[in-house]
Amino acid sequence: MNDIKFPFLEHMGAALKSFGKGEAEVELNVRPYHLQHVGYVHGGVISTLMDNTGWYAAASNIEEGYTVMTLEIKINYLKPTSGKYLVASAKVKRQGNTTTFVTIELEDEGSLVAYATGTYAILKDS
Repeated sequence: MNDIKFPFLEHMGAALKSFGKGEAEVELNVRPYHLQHVGYVHGGVISTLMDNTGWYAAASNIEEGYTVMTLEIKINYLKPTSGKYLVASAKVKRQGNTTTFVTIELEDEGSLVAYATGTYAILKDS
């Protein structure tokens, strides 16, 4: 599973930091192109980072021959961040036969800046 490539995530400059049974961490070194018009990290960057981290956590818990896809993600932006290094951490809270529920936290130097919940569909890999 560690060898799965996400071209958009890589293009964004994010990288998988850790990956285990039902958990994942993705890191991002913030660059000027990640910022919005007043200098904070763009909400789209944050949502992409959090969704992909949730995906990794969900995917780490499934059997060979299956994949997961985002059904729904809800993000609470708790405060703006202009930090240089962001870490998203995700944990599977409940897995059924067809869906997985994950929580995701995004921190800037240990300070929580966003919290998300995601539901991922478990699908037969094609």
